[in-house]
Amino acid sequence: MRKRFILAAVLAAALASGAQADPTQRIKIDAGRQFFDANCHRCHSVDADRKSYGPLLEGVVGRRAGSFPGYPYSKALAASGFVWTKGAIRAWIEANDQLVPGTKMRHVGITDPTVQDFIVEYLASLQP
Repeated sequence: MRKRFILAAVLAAALASGAQADPTQRIKIDAGRQFFDANCHRCHSVDADRKSYGPLLEGVVGRRAGSFPGYPYSKALAASGFVWTKGAIRAWIEANDQLVPGTKMRHVGITDPTVQDFIVEYLASLQP
């Protein structure tokens, strides 16, 4: 129910604001921001000026996993050797402990593929 409300609110806001270039993409990003705020924001920031428990996620797409300066990653994630792509982020959101066994991050997996897509699109939009 909450997901439907968020999606409806984002759609209404985007249509009311006359979203320009790509309204579908803007809706996905706006919905992703709301889902990120509801599920991820308590531990992660997307703003370099806001300290957070987890590593900063602004610019995460294209970054090597386990490489944000100054963050004490698990040995497993630091040694994983992959780059955060949209697909890797999606897999992480769904089951991070299966993607990288031994990671220290704990969260409830987000298994809804639509919610995953929205969060991924939001994070991909946050390039510095």
